[in-house]
Amino acid sequence: MSVPLWAWAAVLGVILLMLAVDLFAHRDAHVVGVREAAVWSGVWVALGLGFGAVVWWAWGGEHAAQYFAGYVIEKSLAVDNVFVFAIIFGYFAVPREHQHRVLFYGVLGALLFRAVFIAAGSVLIASFAWVLYVFGAFLVLTGIRMARHRDETVDPGRSVVLRLFRRFVPVTDTYRGGRFLVREGGRWVATPLLAVLVLVEVTDVVFAVDSIPAIFAVTREPFLVFTSNAFAVLGLRAMYFLLADLMHRFVHLKLGLALVLVWVGVKMLLLDLYKIPTWFSLGVVATILTVAVVTSLRSTRATAG
Repeated sequence: MSVPLWAWAAVLGVILLMLAVDLFAHRDAHVVGVREAAVWSGVWVALGLGFGAVVWWAWGGEHAAQYFAGYVIEKSLAVDNVFVFAIIFGYFAVPREHQHRVLFYGVLGALLFRAVFIAAGSVLIASFAWVLYVFGAFLVLTGIRMARHRDETVDPGRSVVLRLFRRFVPVTDTYRGGRFLVREGGRWVATPLLAVLVLVEVTDVVFAVDSIPAIFAVTREPFLVFTSNAFAVLGLRAMYFLLADLMHRFVHLKLGLALVLVWVGVKMLLLDLYKIPTWFSLGVVATILTVAVVTSLRSTRATAG
């Protein structure tokens, strides 16, 4: 797959433009409602699917299938981020009107970190083909661990990162609007909002360790790995506001995500024995997630009201 430099520049330009539009639309702190989140989710999904159509037109159906498979995998694994974000925001009692600000900068950091991970992964795979088997085994083990511990919840108060942050960075006792830093007593001190942002960034780095190898299972093209990641992550904020209040209903989703990781890990381990068609793999992932969501909603109908 030959990708000209201008194509990379165009993608980065679109991403930066959409981030600027999003920042302008949310320049005033306010509570993001379900309706607004649904509209923005539609915008981000349309953008991601539209780019997939461009890939199909420019590079053919197989590369488009690889992009869509990576996009669906990343989008589904991002739901796990939403679970954790909801817990972090609840633990710190972050005012709802300031949550979008945290997630906006969180997404910026996520894009940068993932670009670094993708570049490093591409170099490793190009230099050492056996790394793919390491990635595959890691994904299978991660999926099994996720399935076994799917009922466990995250406790931000026990986070080593949070303890280190509080030890070395002075933090105010209360929020100061949407500010991350304030000047008090002649020195700069952090607000709890900065601690939340640090945890959000660390959380995404941890999840990226799972999601980046998972996408390398469906494509080794750096352009497709990055763009499928980027367009999925761009919709993470809207997804959070759309699903945060419904997290208690997705009781089987963790198991579904675990099965997705195991599936893509097995696909990666079988590369030299049998190459599973990309469209078939995409269908398996979509089926697993659909079953997980439908069974979750049916199991929790009594709590829907």
